[in-house]
Amino acid sequence: GPADRIMSTNDISAFDVILPTPVPEKGRVLNQLSLFWFDLTKDIVKNHLVSADPKDMPEEFSKEEYKDRVMLVKKLKMLPYEFIIRGYMFGSMWKAYQAGEPFCGQVITGDYQLAQKLEKPILTPSTKATEGHDEYSVTHEGLVKDLGEELAQKLEDTCLRLFEKCYDYAYERGIIIADTKFEFGRVDGRLILADEVLTPDSSRFWPGDEYEPGKSQSSFDKQYVRDWLTAHWDKESGTKPPRLPEDVIKRTSEKYIEAYEKITGEKFPFA
Repeated sequence: GPADRIMSTNDISAFDVILPTPVPEKGRVLNQLSLFWFDLTKDIVKNHLVSADPKDMPEEFSKEEYKDRVMLVKKLKMLPYEFIIRGYMFGSMWKAYQAGEPFCGQVITGDYQLAQKLEKPILTPSTKATEGHDEYSVTHEGLVKDLGEELAQKLEDTCLRLFEKCYDYAYERGIIIADTKFEFGRVDGRLILADEVLTPDSSRFWPGDEYEPGKSQSSFDKQYVRDWLTAHWDKESGTKPPRLPEDVIKRTSEKYIEAYEKITGEKFPFA
C-alpha cells in the first residue's frame, strides 16, 4: 500500500511555541524510542511501521542528517482523536478534581494528592481542533456515538493494555509514565497504532527514584527548558522566546538520551 515518511526533528517547543534553539539528538531519541515501543507492543496491536532501514528509504532521505531519525510507515486513514491515558492525578485532571468537577465526563472519587497514582488508569480521549492547540475532551458515550460500540470498546481496551504493558516495563527500569497519548489509524477495518509512541514528547516521564506524591514532579524532558524560560521570558509579552543557553540545551539533550538508555537498557548508539 501507499507509504509515508515520518521524520523526527531536533526542534523543541514549550508553552506552544517552537523555540529557536534545537536540542541535539532529540529527533533520534524520539525515533528510536518509538521503534522500540512499536516492537514491544506489536503483539497487542499492529503499528504503521514499514521499515527504519536506510536502504528502504527514497534517495533524498539517504543523507547523513536523516540517519536514524526517519521511518517508512503505512499511509493510514487516521481516527481524529488523541487517546490520552492517565495513570496519575496531574495536570488538567488535578484542576478538575480540586474543583470537584467531573473530568472528561468522569467523576473522580477517592482522596488524592497531586501526582498520586490513580486506582486504575483512565482514558480521556480528545479531538484535535483543526486550528490552534485547542482540544476538546470526548466522553465514552461520544466515542460510541461516533465510532460505534464495538470499535470504541476495542480502542479503549487496546489503549489500556498498551499503557499497562509499557508502564510496567518502564517502571521496572526507573521511569514512571504518568500519562501518554496514542493515535490510531485503520487499514481494512483493522486498528493500527501510529504517530510517535511513548516518547518524552508524547508522555509525562518522571524519574522513579525522585517520585514523591503531593508535589510537582521533575519531568524527563523539557523541565530545564520550561524552568529557564519561565525565569527569563515573559510569554504574555508577545515577544519571541530567547535562544536557550548552551548548558540548558546540553542538559535537556542528556535527559532525552537518559530516557532512551533507561528504557531500552542499551547505550544510546548515535551520540
